[in-house]
Amino acid sequence: MEEAKILLVDDEVVFADNISKLLANRGYRVTAVYDGESAIRALEKERFDVVVLDLKMPGIDGITTLAAIKKLGLFNEILLLTGHGSMNTAVEAMKLGAYDYLSKPCDIDELVAKIEGAWKKIRKNEKGIKDYTL
Repeated sequence: MEEAKILLVDDEVVFADNISKLLANRGYRVTAVYDGESAIRALEKERFDVVVLDLKMPGIDGITTLAAIKKLGLFNEILLLTGHGSMNTAVEAMKLGAYDYLSKPCDIDELVAKIEGAWKKIRKNEKGIKDYTL
């Protein structure tokens, strides 16, 4: 079965690289970038199913990056991941279209479960679109 293609966006390079390796070991195709601008450029060039996006980053933050990604009109799901979160931020992210919200540090199994949920939602929506166009 095809696994989700993940874009991991986090300014903490060691964290991003470690999470990338853990996800890759579980069969995911993972690309890590370290700021919001790089995330937007990557999404303009390549399709990713799930974006795991840090909230607090230098330059454009996660909420601004989330809004910019949504403006691109891509068919992906976004998980917001942060060590600096609050319920207000979670609510704001969900209003902007985030699939879900996790606090750092998070358990890798919890992150995988959220990625799987987002991936299933994408697959279901894609199937619905294909069925509708037939």
